[in-house]
Amino acid sequence: MSLINASNLTFGYEGSYDLVFDGVSFRLDTDWRLGLTGRNGRGKTTLLRLLLGELDGGGAISASVQFEYFPPRVADENLTALAVAEALTPGLALWALERELSLLGLEPEILEQPFGLMSYGERTKVLLAALFLRDNAFLLIDEPANHLDLAGRELVCAYLRRKSGFILVSHDRAFLDGCVDHIMAIGRQEIQIQQGNFSSWWENKAREDAHEMAENDRLRKDVKRLKGAARQAAQWSDKTEGSKIGSHSADRGFVGARAARMMKRSKAIERRRDTAATEKAALLKNIETAEALKLHPLPYHKKQLLSLRDVALSYGEHTIVRDIGFAVEMGDRVALRGPNGSGKSSVLKLLTVDGGALTVSGTVTLGSGLIISHVSQSADGLSGRLQDYAEANSVDESLLLAILRKLDFSRVQFEKDMSELSQGQKKKVLLARSLCEEAHLYVWDEPLNYIDVLSRMQIEQLILDFEPTLLFVEHDRVFCDRVATKTVEL
Repeated sequence: MSLINASNLTFGYEGSYDLVFDGVSFRLDTDWRLGLTGRNGRGKTTLLRLLLGELDGGGAISASVQFEYFPPRVADENLTALAVAEALTPGLALWALERELSLLGLEPEILEQPFGLMSYGERTKVLLAALFLRDNAFLLIDEPANHLDLAGRELVCAYLRRKSGFILVSHDRAFLDGCVDHIMAIGRQEIQIQQGNFSSWWENKAREDAHEMAENDRLRKDVKRLKGAARQAAQWSDKTEGSKIGSHSADRGFVGARAARMMKRSKAIERRRDTAATEKAALLKNIETAEALKLHPLPYHKKQLLSLRDVALSYGEHTIVRDIGFAVEMGDRVALRGPNGSGKSSVLKLLTVDGGALTVSGTVTLGSGLIISHVSQSADGLSGRLQDYAEANSVDESLLLAILRKLDFSRVQFEKDMSELSQGQKKKVLLARSLCEEAHLYVWDEPLNYIDVLSRMQIEQLILDFEPTLLFVEHDRVFCDRVATKTVEL
C-alpha cells in the first residue's frame, strides 16, 4: 500500500476566465478502486491529465506508482491484437494475457485478429488486459463502458471488481456500483472522497444536501427576524435619546443610560445577524441543482406509428441484420437491445435521414405525416456557434440555451465554438436540440454516452413526466429499467 498525494492543485485553460481547480488537495490509496464522477465540464479528464503530467498546473503531485491512461493510443491498427498488447506491455507473458482475456469473455484466438477489424468492445477488453499486466501501474480508466453493450459492461465490471489500483471515470450508476470501493466526486465548490460505491455516496449526499437546505431555511428566517429586531432596537434607542430634551438633569442621566443600553443591544443583534448571514452564505455552494426539463410530444392520429416485418438490412454485400419485426404504438418507449454489431444503430438509421446507405428488404411501414426527432450516436461533427446551430436546425435559440442551462452549461460555454466542448457537453447539445422539437416519435441512439449522472436522472424524469413515444438504444441498465415500456431483442 502507498499513497498518491496532491496538494494545492490549481489549473485553468488558456483563454478561460474560470479556474478548473483552485487550490485542491487530496490523498488517495493506491489499492483503492476509485470511481470518479461529476457534472460534464467539471474537470474529470483534466484531473487525469494533471496526474499524467500532460498539463502544467500549480501545486504538486507525488506518487510511487506509474499512471497509465486508458484508452491508450494505438499507433498501428493493422497490427494483430497480440502485437498491440506487446507494444503496450513489453515482455508480457502470453499465458498471462490469455488468462486476463478469459476473465473478459474472449477466446485466445482473438489475439491473431487485426486490431482495427475488432469491435470496439473487443478492443476495450484487449487494451484493459494488456495495461493491467504492467508492473507498478495505476490505471486512469476514462469511460470504458461507452462502447460496450450490456453483456460487455457486466463482464468488464466483474473484471474490474477483481482488480485494485485504478481511477474509473464513468456515469453508469450500475457499472460504478459493481466495481468501485471509493468515490471521488467533483462538485461545484469542492472535491468529496468517500468510502463506498456510487449509490452509498449519492444517499449520503442527498442527506447532506437536505440538511444544508433546512439549515439555510432556518438561517434565512433568523436573518430576517434579527434585521427586524435590530431596526426596532435602534428606533427605541433614538426615541429614548430624544426624550432627554427638556427633561430634568437627573432624569437625563437615567434616560441616557437607558438609550445606551438599547444601542448596545441593537449592536449585539446586528452582530448576531451578520454571523447568521455569514453562515448562510457558506451553505448551498456544493448542492447540485437539477431543474425539471420539458418536452413537446405531438399526438398522432393513429395508434400505430411504425412497423417492421421480416426486415433485413445490408451495407453492400454485408447483411447486418435479418428477420426483424416489431411495431411502435403511441406512448410506447421501446428499447432496442442486443450485443455490439447486432444492428441496433442500423435499425434507427433506417427510420431517419441517415438511412440512405442501407439496402432494405422486407416491409417497413411509417405512418403518414410522421414527424421524427433524431439524436445520433456520435456528436463528433459539431462545430461553430450554438446560435448558428439553432438557426440551422430551425429551433428556438433562447429555448435551446435555456435547456442547456438546466443541463449545467455555464453562460461562458455559450460563447465557445462547439468543437471546444467536452464529449458530454456535445451530446447534451444534440439532446437539447431534440427537446426543442415537437415530434410524434423520438429516435435516440445512445443518448447518454458521456453524459453525467445528474443529467441522466433529469432525462429519466423528463421521459416519465411527459411520456413521449420513444425508440432508443441505450446500455445504461438503470435508465432502461426505469424508462422502457417494451424491449426488442436483436
